[in-house]
Amino acid sequence: MELEGEVQGEFSNNVMCLLTDPEGSPLGAPMFLPQNAGPKELQQMVNKLLKNEERLPYAFYVSDKELVVQLGSYLQQHKVSVEKVLTIVYQPQAVFRIRPVNRCSSTIAGHTEAVLSVAFSPDGKQLASGSGDTTVRLWDLNTQTPLFTCTGHKNWVLCIAWSPDGKHLVSGSKSGELQCWDPQTGKASGNPLIGHKKWITGISWEPVHLNSPSRRFVTSSKDGDARIWDITLRKCVICLSGHTLAVTCVKWGGDGVIYTGSQDCVIKVWETSQGKLIRELKGHGHWVNSLALSTEYVLRTGAFDHTRKEYSSPEEMKEVALQRYNKMKGNAPERLVSGSDDFTMFLWEPAVSKHPKTRMTGHQQLVNHVYFSPDGQWIASASFDKSVKLWNGITGKFVAAFRGHVGPVYQISWSADSRLLLSGSKDSTLKVWDIRTQKLKEDLPGHADEVFAVDWSPDGEKVASGGRDRVLKLWMS
Repeated sequence: MELEGEVQGEFSNNVMCLLTDPEGSPLGAPMFLPQNAGPKELQQMVNKLLKNEERLPYAFYVSDKELVVQLGSYLQQHKVSVEKVLTIVYQPQAVFRIRPVNRCSSTIAGHTEAVLSVAFSPDGKQLASGSGDTTVRLWDLNTQTPLFTCTGHKNWVLCIAWSPDGKHLVSGSKSGELQCWDPQTGKASGNPLIGHKKWITGISWEPVHLNSPSRRFVTSSKDGDARIWDITLRKCVICLSGHTLAVTCVKWGGDGVIYTGSQDCVIKVWETSQGKLIRELKGHGHWVNSLALSTEYVLRTGAFDHTRKEYSSPEEMKEVALQRYNKMKGNAPERLVSGSDDFTMFLWEPAVSKHPKTRMTGHQQLVNHVYFSPDGQWIASASFDKSVKLWNGITGKFVAAFRGHVGPVYQISWSADSRLLLSGSKDSTLKVWDIRTQKLKEDLPGHADEVFAVDWSPDGEKVASGGRDRVLKLWMS
């Protein structure tokens, strides 16, 4: 009998575990692991099982909570039975780490009206801002001073977007005009692009892995249309019409299709050679406010990454951008998330189905902004209910609510390593949230009024914010 006791003792110190990737594919069969195994041992094991030549960092999750202790302590803390198979999800982590920003390094005056948009260039070297004073400004990040003031718009500049190769900047105004700028000189490249009849709500560039150098971008407008423009031809080449109300947001996906979201509650998917409608994604009960793609970060940064490599040719850029895109996407389809005035969000895999993968509920007011983390593992949503919520980027399952803002949250932005999230609010503060602890990491007061726009530089070193108080602020770690 003693022997039997020993055998039982032997097994009760082990936990039957199944390691899976974030998509749910198992890494081998379930196996017994000792209760004293923790993240370090799991990391060695995953690297070995995946036959990684270089050891890569991984984080481990059990039901969307990061495993930071040994398995035995986890089972005790969560009163989990040893009889069940414990599913542990391994997630690759960025090899580099970004430090949280915690101080304002400069407050730059110059705009004479509210700053409505801020955007870092894909290589992180330049910063652009658009304002109610009808100008676009380019800032030198080394000296933290204004570089160029780009004039030519006759109305509020509502949105700006850098081409993924960093060679162009496009801005869209409240009167529907678009202007292309050369970021090296601050001069307009040609006359304004005319076609939209009402204000511009979004701008998205064709990914550089599909076309290099960057030539085409798509815009959405309150006039109900989206338009594809070619900057070499200097004109609108395709008009995507079919929405019955204002088009509120637009994204050019990595597979070469365009997604538009509208106040008519429908999301449309378009092909880009002739502008034919491919499919409609229906489900929202009110306006669609925001769309985000799981691949958005690599689409925005193209061939640029934290190593700061420079490229000698558009072909080389295209090749590197394609490698980055494929690596980020893996074997999974590109995912789309939509946020709406109906307080809900939907997660879609548009290439696979016209039906949503899941409906995400929990916000008490309209969802203003949705954003995938750079690694595609998380979705963050900002709402007028003063909260930011975190969701699993693959299943759409709710993970955590970040509370601390005392006003509606307007915009969010991720750090390049997907470990930190930034939010800007009507309450005049920015906040940095830690994804691992799911707690507030830094509170950044300093603006005198509502914060409309925030962006985290792709190299992770700076954050920019702009708002009603007309100043642009730069924050550093």
